[in-house]
Amino acid sequence: MKSQLLRFFAKHPFDAFNQKQITARMGVGDKAGRQQIASLILDLAEQNVLLEQKRGKYKLNPKYVVEDEPKSVILGTVDMKSTGKAYILPKDRHIEDIFIAPNNTNLALNGDLVKVSLFPQRKGKRPEGKIIEIVKRQKENFVGILQIFPKYAMVVVDNNGVDIFIPKEDIGKAKNGQKVLAKITEWNPKMRNPTGEIVTVLGNPGDNDVEMQSILAELDFPLSFPKKVEAEAEKIPVEIPETEIAKRRDFRNVPTITIDPADAKDFDDALSFRTLENGNFEIGVHIADVTHYVQPNSILDKEAYDRATSIYLVDRTIPMLPEKLCNGVCSLRPNEDKLTFSAVFEMNEKAQIINTWFGKTVIHSIRRFAYEEAQEVIETGKGDCAEQILPMHKLAAILRKKRFEHGAINFHSTEVRFQLDENARPIGVYVKESKEANWMIEEFMLLANKCVAEFIGRNKNQLSQSGKPTKAKTFIYRVHAEPQSEKLATFVQFVGKLGYKMKTGSRSELASSFNNLFKKIAGKGEEAMIETIAIRTMSKAYYSTENIGHYGLAFPFYSHFTSPIRRYPDVMTHRLLERYLENQSSVNAKEYEEYCEHCSKMEKKAADAERLSIKYKQAEFMKDHIGEEFNGVISGVSKYGIFVEIEGNKCEGMVSLQTLHDDIYYLDEDNYQVIGRRYGQQYKLGGKVKIQVHNVDLAKKRMDFLLVEN
Repeated sequence: MKSQLLRFFAKHPFDAFNQKQITARMGVGDKAGRQQIASLILDLAEQNVLLEQKRGKYKLNPKYVVEDEPKSVILGTVDMKSTGKAYILPKDRHIEDIFIAPNNTNLALNGDLVKVSLFPQRKGKRPEGKIIEIVKRQKENFVGILQIFPKYAMVVVDNNGVDIFIPKEDIGKAKNGQKVLAKITEWNPKMRNPTGEIVTVLGNPGDNDVEMQSILAELDFPLSFPKKVEAEAEKIPVEIPETEIAKRRDFRNVPTITIDPADAKDFDDALSFRTLENGNFEIGVHIADVTHYVQPNSILDKEAYDRATSIYLVDRTIPMLPEKLCNGVCSLRPNEDKLTFSAVFEMNEKAQIINTWFGKTVIHSIRRFAYEEAQEVIETGKGDCAEQILPMHKLAAILRKKRFEHGAINFHSTEVRFQLDENARPIGVYVKESKEANWMIEEFMLLANKCVAEFIGRNKNQLSQSGKPTKAKTFIYRVHAEPQSEKLATFVQFVGKLGYKMKTGSRSELASSFNNLFKKIAGKGEEAMIETIAIRTMSKAYYSTENIGHYGLAFPFYSHFTSPIRRYPDVMTHRLLERYLENQSSVNAKEYEEYCEHCSKMEKKAADAERLSIKYKQAEFMKDHIGEEFNGVISGVSKYGIFVEIEGNKCEGMVSLQTLHDDIYYLDEDNYQVIGRRYGQQYKLGGKVKIQVHNVDLAKKRMDFLLVEN
């Protein structure tokens, strides 16, 4: 929008316009768009890019040069859908996603980096284009089931891919019906399918280990650590030398605890608490000092960077670091001395920060709490470490209240969990509930992340020897952009049709509207659907050296400092913070931006792996319930069918429109519903229905439902 506004003024360099004239000439008719234009005008005027001629009328500063019109060729990543259509996610985050029809994908596959030629955009419509070049394949290896025919074989790819032709001589020892990893070796543009070869035989479909390894192999994650990495990890001493302890601030006599999920083994963070002589409180946020053990450019460091994150599947964790480190040396286990990097806060009873200190420390945790145990202390007011937990909970509640008052958006996300038997088969599905103990830990982690980022990133306009303001040093930020006005306007219009009003006049009004909306829909049929669409309306958070703030948290500075055992960006944050505490020079921004892009990409892949493992386990669970009936909520609609999420376990399947024999149904996309042509029966997002489980396809992680009359 900013670029469009500047190009508008560049086309009329000698004329002055008011806001109403600008929005009319730019074709911006929605309220959110007009408000965004108004905000941009004020920002550009403050930056002296626009000059106010008369009250409310602006023209372009003649000294400001506007870049040329954007080129019609865009570089971006393919997000391929199962229907064959695709969306391009542009490298330039300011450009809206581009729609690609199935006949314009030009042999591109999911995740490929491509060049797109844009079609002329129709007013009010999403940008559309055609893929003209595949710059880089995201992957060459694909998981699927081998089907052997008399003269050839095919690998039927699992997820949104194209089936691969395998010559008979390249089948090797693989057997018909097995899951395999196949590599594309050639793709003749005249051929519908690429040619490939079998790389690895994974095993028989339906076996739990085979299915979990298939998910990892599909996303190119390593299935184990290289021997040289394990060997380097084993060399790391467990004992902490006294010489190292002497260099650090000693917190071993300050009551310190950890609070984590009951099944956690890698304890990244600990909290210490004590009351100071002046009556204030000291809260220490102590984070595992991974960088003490993982040195830059070591074999361990290179492996951790390549992985960039731990991966959490339903039945296992694929760690970023070998077990010796993640569950042993670095993990803040109770009753052991541990090396940490800490953010220590002195607070008064109103949770106002009096002093902040960052540095290397040594701690000794006196108790490892599961969230449920800490929650019991909060609810009953008694139990182990109540003298630490209760005042920390009180301070965290104040921090949380302030955060939402300052414009943070209280997005709700549900975590699906499984009860597994000894063979990792799901025997129960439930939604994990987040309570006050979770919120307490969250608030102190948010506080540490925010304050670390502020400490480095805030330009205090101190003068250098040349007399110019100093520039903030290069750092790793976790950033979250404002939602695109078009997406926001669509969402506001959508919830309006459901009877919910939102104010978008300012950022604070919008945040308040979102939070009020989430309160109003709590417990209602449309709750999950609206929350899902709200999250999709928002931009995605990512890592960057360019700080644009975190919109959802309403923090102008935010970083990731608190989980270096499982996130590589936190490792980089620790190293940079230590470097700058020692007053060393800034690192190269371009180099670190590449590191950020890699970590953002790997984070998304890890989330995809977790999502696929959940979908597989949900399908596996429902396979034992074929023919049974459940209550559900309509969670999506398409021209093919109605998506229904079962109440209680969040398992989602589709009711094909072809199975609705009482009428001929069509999609009313604007109102998120399907309607019968003859009788007008409506099936709308958020509507409650009863379904019968008709079929489950484990290979595709797909469930087919039938509607049952109430």
